[in-house]
Amino acid sequence: MLITMYYDLTDLRVFVAIAECQNLTRGAERAHLAPSSASHRIRLLEESIGTPLLLRQARGVSLTRAGEALLRHARQVFAQLEQMHADLAPFAAGVRGHVSLWANTHATHSFLPDDLAGFLRRQPQVSVTLEERTSPEIVLAVARGEVEVGVVAERVEGADVELLPYRADRLVLIAPPGHPLAGQRNTTFAEVLDQPFVMLHAGSAIHTFTMNAAAALGRHLDVRIQVRSFEAVCRMVAAGVGLGMVPKSAVSAGTSAVPAVVELDEAWAQRDLQVCVRKRELLSGFALALVDSLLASGARATMGA
Repeated sequence: MLITMYYDLTDLRVFVAIAECQNLTRGAERAHLAPSSASHRIRLLEESIGTPLLLRQARGVSLTRAGEALLRHARQVFAQLEQMHADLAPFAAGVRGHVSLWANTHATHSFLPDDLAGFLRRQPQVSVTLEERTSPEIVLAVARGEVEVGVVAERVEGADVELLPYRADRLVLIAPPGHPLAGQRNTTFAEVLDQPFVMLHAGSAIHTFTMNAAAALGRHLDVRIQVRSFEAVCRMVAAGVGLGMVPKSAVSAGTSAVPAVVELDEAWAQRDLQVCVRKRELLSGFALALVDSLLASGARATMGA
């Protein structure tokens, strides 16, 4: 049987305020309501949902299991609303176009900052939302029409998308100065799996890729520390924390720490980036302008190499 629930965003805001304060009076004050009004809204909310949300106690309130579930979802609702407001704000400011771009860790931390800055300077009427995802996630989202443009380092078999050459790069091993590997020109991934590693944070595209590469060899990485940027990986490696695996461009991109670079004798180390679209001729005008700008940046970099 379908249960109809009647409540509004104000009810949810009052509930969240009370739940986070663990006190009805303080929660009502945060929501700019009288305690009696807040209590009335909570009672109607509980009646609408059909179950108690708060346990009233002598010194405050605590959440029931249903209240915990509602708090979790209410927070997600408000986070989505904030994102919606952020996405709509550029239009109110006179921006006439918006493009959603998904990119893997490699692109997000290396080439895209400069390339997007140049595009946005030339296109002041356009805004861009950039999200970091893994290459398979990006390809599938583009194929399903959920996002117009992606930047990836690998294809997904069976996905109906177009992949356009963007940037050429390689994954390399980096080692602390003075490390036995620092004097080598190249090595294989299997030869270093017993060493401690510095990695990007779990959930980043390159973290997932590296873990999968180790699993394919039936091994596990000894991850000593996880950080939030390639520059931080380079600094940690240079300080002697462990080895790292990063795009070659990340080592030469002005980092203040200079670890030793060792080439990887692996076919998968070549990580050329490609712009991923469903069909180029079906792109919106602003998305097409972004794609053309990225491809032109890549072409200029190739000519200057």
